[in-house]
Amino acid sequence: MPNVDSRPLSFAYWVPNISGGLDGFTAEQPTDWSYQYNIELARIAEQAGFEYALTQVRNIGSHEAHYQYESTSFALALLLATERLKVIAAVHPGLWHPGVLASWLATADHLSNGRVAVNVVSGWLKDEFTQLGEPWLEHDERYRRGAEFIQVLQAMWSSRPANFVGDFYRIHDVVLQPAPLSWAGRPHPEICQGGNSTADRDNGGRFSNWYFSNGSDFDGVVAQVADIRRIAADSGRSEPPRFGLNGFVIVRDTEAEAHAVLREIIAKSDLPTMQGFGTTVRSAQAPNGDHRDIWADSSFEDLMRYNDGFRTQLIGTAEQVAERIVAYRKLGVNLILAEFLDFREDIQAFGRTVLPLVRELEAQAGLSAPPLPALS
Repeated sequence: MPNVDSRPLSFAYWVPNISGGLDGFTAEQPTDWSYQYNIELARIAEQAGFEYALTQVRNIGSHEAHYQYESTSFALALLLATERLKVIAAVHPGLWHPGVLASWLATADHLSNGRVAVNVVSGWLKDEFTQLGEPWLEHDERYRRGAEFIQVLQAMWSSRPANFVGDFYRIHDVVLQPAPLSWAGRPHPEICQGGNSTADRDNGGRFSNWYFSNGSDFDGVVAQVADIRRIAADSGRSEPPRFGLNGFVIVRDTEAEAHAVLREIIAKSDLPTMQGFGTTVRSAQAPNGDHRDIWADSSFEDLMRYNDGFRTQLIGTAEQVAERIVAYRKLGVNLILAEFLDFREDIQAFGRTVLPLVRELEAQAGLSAPPLPALS
């Protein structure tokens, strides 16, 4: 078993800042993408014990996501409407210059008292780039650019002046004023890198504070944690990135009820939409047949939830889900990035029923488990 981080497990949720409820569901969506809904949801999540929220980046309509709020501005709105919630803004290298983003993040960091983070997404939707007149790079080139993008962010935040010369970005004697807030253990806003491919893992292990994995079972998590830690050690890092695991959560009073909800989601899926989605994402995969790649082995059911959310199997009673979450923690998972069917109701219920059980199980296992935070 890998060394277990002494910090308690963290929880994040996907921000529904795009339409469609994060799925290809043909029934009426219980989750709304509106600003008011999301403000209420962020406050509920904060009260429920969620530490992070991850905004989605989508710049054009695609498949079920016909409408979308821009990720960084929406993230700032959520930060200013909450007190403790950390909001991770997703961005695409190629559509942002890292030096400009470094300044934006420094500003957002001051406005939120150090609660902003960034998720560097190398992108899979070709139309987002070509329709905006930007060049579309092949898979591994997008990740080489992403690696440089992260290094420029780090240089801008930590060097006076900052310099970087790469194949994609060059900056010369830049002094960023003001720099982001910093304190022990947090020298700058957290940088996240997600995915499953070899290139994803390399960027995450070498440069990022967080590596976000697609949904996975226990064996998959063990392999990925080991790989990320090896890459980090080989690159000379003193400690590896923390590990986040994506998972779709269905909690009901009985296991049968939870699996009935799962069957309903599958039965009411929009088949043509999901088939189109599958064709599009697979066309953006690594050309070398990298079977680690995102969605490389995804089934139709996997594609119905963001990033293979069903594979983590967080489906059952509160006790069953809590036990599985803590089992993942023992394997080296530091954060659960959760999806839900009805975000507002399900996050509230998760905080009331599952999260206290997770903390109890952490304590029983001799893991650090401070009391749940409470807002006045």
